[in-house]
Amino acid sequence: MLNLILLEDEAVLRHELTEFLGDCGYRVSAVADLAAFHACYAPTVHRIAIIDLGLPDGEGMVLVRALRAQGQPIGIVVFTARGATQDKVNGLGGGADYYLPKSADLDELAATLGALARRLDAPSPAAAPPSTAWVLELGPRRLLPPGCGAIALSQQDVTVLHALMAEPERIVSRQQIVQSLGEDFLTYDQRRLDTQISRLRRKAEQAAGLALPINTARNAGYRFYADAEVRP
Repeated sequence: MLNLILLEDEAVLRHELTEFLGDCGYRVSAVADLAAFHACYAPTVHRIAIIDLGLPDGEGMVLVRALRAQGQPIGIVVFTARGATQDKVNGLGGGADYYLPKSADLDELAATLGALARRLDAPSPAAAPPSTAWVLELGPRRLLPPGCGAIALSQQDVTVLHALMAEPERIVSRQQIVQSLGEDFLTYDQRRLDTQISRLRRKAEQAAGLALPINTARNAGYRFYADAEVRP
């Protein structure tokens, strides 16, 4: 019997889910808020966590990112009323294995948990040393900070990061970056580039809790000062 921890603040739904999951063969620890989760959660016991996002004492995605940062082999299913596409993108990028809206049929939840349980029981490949590189994936348009989930990017984000990460440790001039954006450097408003870099730094901080390793070279440009990899 697989141990599962359920974080759901709505009492009626929590009770219904606990009964349903118990009937599905799971041993369920049900809690109503973040404080109770931290008091109950045992990494060596609980294999799967079902996490609601809107909680009375905080934000569920903060917990998801914290669990991923700990490096524990726990399966995470976000089960929430937030069903917008961007919410799902943020949830999966923030570390959830699956993201289901509460409008989903309970049979879909059971099937999702079954698939996740099979993945968790699969033999693990030989552990490789954790990568310290920041990875930019051009096709999926996302940034993978070391040890964290993917951050979704706009095409402009990708273009700017590509210019900087293609040659880490080298100062890339403002003119080079502006030209990579397809703009005329002589007529381009430099404040737009500063705003772009600030937005990228904020994305990394909010999504991964990490400082984006970009230095400003005064009157020269910018420098990506960490290990970097660019993938198609």
